[in-house]
Amino acid sequence: MQTSLPQIIRLTVVFAVIGLAVAGCGRKGDLDPPSVQATRGGDSSKPTQQPGSVDRPFFLDPLL
Repeated sequence: MQTSLPQIIRLTVVFAVIGLAVAGCGRKGDLDPPSVQATRGGDSSKPTQQPGSVDRPFFLDPLL
């Protein structure tokens, strides 16, 4: 099967758009500030919950 240059360019653009769309997926929000325990040398293995924030599960969380 012989492919022409416009087909190759079209496929490259399609895959680039798909790649950018997938790379843009994630949680919207600010960066998490460091916890008080982590700055004192305490146990930083447990993430701290910010007051007033609700952790809603997302269907791609198991992949992260």
